[in-house]
Amino acid sequence: MRILVVEDEVDLAHTLRTGLTAEGYSVDLAHDGRQGLWMARTGAYALVVLDLMLPGLNGYKVCAQLRREGNATPVLVLTAKDGDRDQAAALDTGADDYLAKPFSYMVLVARLRALVRRSAATAPPVLAVGDLSLDVAGRVCRRGGVRVDLTPREFAVLELLARHAGQAVSKGDLLYHAWPDEAYDPNLVEVRVSSLRRKVDTAFRRQSLQTVRGTGYRLVDDRERA
Repeated sequence: MRILVVEDEVDLAHTLRTGLTAEGYSVDLAHDGRQGLWMARTGAYALVVLDLMLPGLNGYKVCAQLRREGNATPVLVLTAKDGDRDQAAALDTGADDYLAKPFSYMVLVARLRALVRRSAATAPPVLAVGDLSLDVAGRVCRRGGVRVDLTPREFAVLELLARHAGQAVSKGDLLYHAWPDEAYDPNLVEVRVSSLRRKVDTAFRRQSLQTVRGTGYRLVDDRERA
C-alpha cells in the first residue's frame, strides 16, 4: 500500500518513510506543496500525510484543491500548528484527520490504519468503464464478463486510466504510478499501452483505450461504437 508524505522537514520526512516502510507501507516523499499536489493527483496513493506549512503551496490549499478536483484520497494532516482554529480549518478544507507535532508514532500508525479501514469501507470495490471492469482488491480485469489476464504493470496503467475515465492522463503520471522507482522512460508506458490495447480492445474488436496526442491516453466507454 502506497503512502505519500508531503513534509518540508527533510529529516522528519525520511524518518517517517523509514518507520512506515517497516510497517509494510511503500512511501513516497514530497518536500513542497506544488510537488505534493502533483503527486497526489495521480491517484496512486491509499493515503496522504500532509504538513500545513509548506513552501510553494501550503497544505490547506493542497487539500482544498484535491477535493475540488474530486480526489477522495484520505488525508492526515501532520503539523506543528495545533490550535483549535488550525484544526478546524484543516478539516473544513477536506482533511480526514489531524495530528499535531510532536506526535506519538504509535498513534500516527493507528490513525493511518483507521483511515485505511474507513476508506476501504466506502471505496467502490470495482472500477467500471462501460463493460470493462477492474476488481482493484482482487487485481482482476474483465471485459463483458470475460476475464482478461494482465501483468501487474498493465493492471496499474489500466487502473489509473479507469480512475480518471474519460480524462486524458499524461504519460508522466502513468509512468510514475506504474513504475515509481523507474519513472524516467516514457517508452515503458507506450509498450504497456500497446499490450493493453491488444488484450482489452483488439481481442474484443473495441476502441476504448485512446491516444490523446501531445498528452497521453484516456479510457472511455466505447460501447456505442462496438
